[in-house]
Amino acid sequence: MNRWLLLGAAVGALVALVVFAPAAWLAGFVTRQSGGYFILSDARGSVWSGSAVLVLTAGEGSRDASALPGRLHWNVGLDGLAASVRLRHACCLTGEQRLRIVPGLGRMRIELLPRSQGGSFGQWPAAWLSGLGTPWNTLQLTGALQLSTPGLVLESAGGRWTFTGRADLELHSLASRISTLDMLGSYRLTLAGDAAAREGTSVLLTTQTGALQLSGSGQFAAGRLRFRGQASAAPGAEAALNNLLNIIGRRQGAQSVISIG
Repeated sequence: MNRWLLLGAAVGALVALVVFAPAAWLAGFVTRQSGGYFILSDARGSVWSGSAVLVLTAGEGSRDASALPGRLHWNVGLDGLAASVRLRHACCLTGEQRLRIVPGLGRMRIELLPRSQGGSFGQWPAAWLSGLGTPWNTLQLTGALQLSTPGLVLESAGGRWTFTGRADLELHSLASRISTLDMLGSYRLTLAGDAAAREGTSVLLTTQTGALQLSGSGQFAAGRLRFRGQASAAPGAEAALNNLLNIIGRRQGAQSVISIG
């Protein structure tokens, strides 16, 4: 009888631990999986229903950090062996967004489910990028970042992430404190990939409009980003953009060469 009582108490404690798992556990998981780039600060509630302040940093050990206004709210349920996550953030998400997280042995799959009405996933202040440290904290950008996607899949295996789908990040009406111009311009960063093809994720940067002309292309593969691009000033804006071009990349005459990886 005593053994049955102990077993029942242990099972009850385990169930209570799962049901009332604190939100701080989820915050720790997000920090580890993102390499410290995303932090759920001041996490409240439980793993299943809670909220936190979303903070962007330059990674583990970084002293730079930038928090979004308001709180990110989540609700987690079960969808078979996967977790179904509903996200809300009055500041930055378009309505309620849904994720499906499928765990596995040494791997994890995150599916951003398409919205039936389409439209953007969300919009964030460009100033949030200052949390990434240099050169973003020097540029002190203003403007807006808007993400649109028909649905995408991120998968981690062996510590490396792969991307399947398409995502367009629109950078609207960007401005910087180190330029006298009221607006630098608007730009589009497009990601497209198919993990099954093993060709990596293509990255394409184009200028929509503006005095600062940006372009480039690259690929994210095997956990590394390789990108080559260039920046230049539109006619008549050379003097106003000279300092900015020196920061963006390596100067080659009137152009600034951008090289990553």
